[in-house]
Amino acid sequence: MALLEVRSVSKNFGGVAALKKIHFSMNEGEIVGLIGPNGAGKTSFFNCLTGLLPVDSGEILFRDGKFPLHRLAPHRISAAGLSRTFQNLRIFKNMTLIENVAIGFHARTRAGLWDALFRTRRFRVEEKKIFTQSIELLGFMGLEKQANEIAANLPYGSQKRLEIARALAAGPKLLLLDEPVAGMNAREKEEIISLVRKIRARQIAVLVIEHDMKVVMPLSDRVVVMDEGAKIAEGLPEAIQANPRVIQAYLGEA
Repeated sequence: MALLEVRSVSKNFGGVAALKKIHFSMNEGEIVGLIGPNGAGKTSFFNCLTGLLPVDSGEILFRDGKFPLHRLAPHRISAAGLSRTFQNLRIFKNMTLIENVAIGFHARTRAGLWDALFRTRRFRVEEKKIFTQSIELLGFMGLEKQANEIAANLPYGSQKRLEIARALAAGPKLLLLDEPVAGMNAREKEEIISLVRKIRARQIAVLVIEHDMKVVMPLSDRVVVMDEGAKIAEGLPEAIQANPRVIQAYLGEA
């Protein structure tokens, strides 16, 4: 089943073409790397996938066409099963780790304002379930011992993992990671590589923007390359590394 299918998507900012008739697809369980020089359109592509930017033309179809993402608001895209992280951290730094993760789970709860105000049985049952699931997810991320710490007190690499945990709490079928190892040391990068593989083992596909070739090449099943708003190459990591157009546009002349 096609998890994601992007058909001829374009996005313009005035006279600047950020995306030029992008065709792209992903299957369930894949890890796909998205690379390209700064200004290639990678983050604009993520923003179109998640509804933060409207597309000017084309279609974005999710889960075998069941959800036309190009027509949906961001909260409905999240409910359909697509979550993301950001290049710049978007965590609640003055809240605890467990509170950060619980926010992700709350997006899927059924209890409403009335239930919260009067602490109904449904509210209490859901809150207990969210607490249990949040602790389990923090354990999966290796952060359970810091569950009650304030997020701002974590080292940078752990804050990155916390943001991924919150994205996973929304229950995605496809997780978008925007430069997940930026600013990390070699050990932390290896931990993120291992973590992404563990996420895939949970039947979650991953699309990752990354500049570090030592991370994206061994991690990805396929690599897609963008330059100046267009997709210029797609294939196995070994083929991409040897592609003359990619070398010229992204890696520099051989």
